[in-house]
Amino acid sequence: MNLSLTIENISKNKMSTFYYSFLFLPKQKREAISLVYAWCRATDDIVDSDLSVSNKRARLLLWAKEFDKAINHKSDYPILNRVGKIISEFNIPVEHFHELISGMEMDLTKTRYETFDELLNYSYRVASSVGLMCTEIFGYSQKQTIEYSKMLGYSLQLTNILRDIKNDAKRNRIYLPLSDLRKFNYSETDLINNLYDERFIALMKFQFERTKNYFLETKSLLSNEDKPLFIAAEIMRALYFEILLKIEKCNFDVFNNNVRLSSFKKISIASKTWWQLRNTNAV
Repeated sequence: MNLSLTIENISKNKMSTFYYSFLFLPKQKREAISLVYAWCRATDDIVDSDLSVSNKRARLLLWAKEFDKAINHKSDYPILNRVGKIISEFNIPVEHFHELISGMEMDLTKTRYETFDELLNYSYRVASSVGLMCTEIFGYSQKQTIEYSKMLGYSLQLTNILRDIKNDAKRNRIYLPLSDLRKFNYSETDLINNLYDERFIALMKFQFERTKNYFLETKSLLSNEDKPLFIAAEIMRALYFEILLKIEKCNFDVFNNNVRLSSFKKISIASKTWWQLRNTNAV
């Protein structure tokens, strides 16, 4: 297995929204979060590669075995042993890493989700698990902060799904629940063909409102005591909420609009969020 990935070329990728939330972390936590993020990206890249499904599965299996070896610092790959060290240092439950690998395994074979509950299960594995890893690095005093991180993962992943509908459809992946498509009389074929009409707008409005409610609930769960520790997470929440609002502003036409934030916009939102949290009574 040729592993050219390094923490440096992942964490310094300025195209990544995560990059802008890392900037305001203390050095030790920033390096730890960047390393965990690099591991998550590497796991995701295996599944998104151009290899056959059987080869992807083989690589993912090897990656999982090497990760388990890294818990005892015995992996053949230095970056994994560094992850193992972070896990020990911050007492991160290994189950969160296994959940993410399970989510990646789902992407190898599962291209449709019948219900929203099924989609939430997938979102927990590929997104909430990452938030829960980061929670241990940030540190926290209130138990409800764990729920905050889980809900934040849902919010970010649901936003990703709405933004990436077109690209996912090109790969024959539909993450919107099929029960929702039927509710608005919009077919899988319509989605694959990027059909933008009133039915699609109604479908997307429904998804938008549900996702917005997840963001609002997420915000309510973060206690004042833990806000100073979760500035990076709050920056991420603000960035993705802006992406969600941008989807609404283009009247949900994600087929013909590039719903991305510019580097300037990301820096502006990150700085504003940091300043607001630094100037509250909680900080």
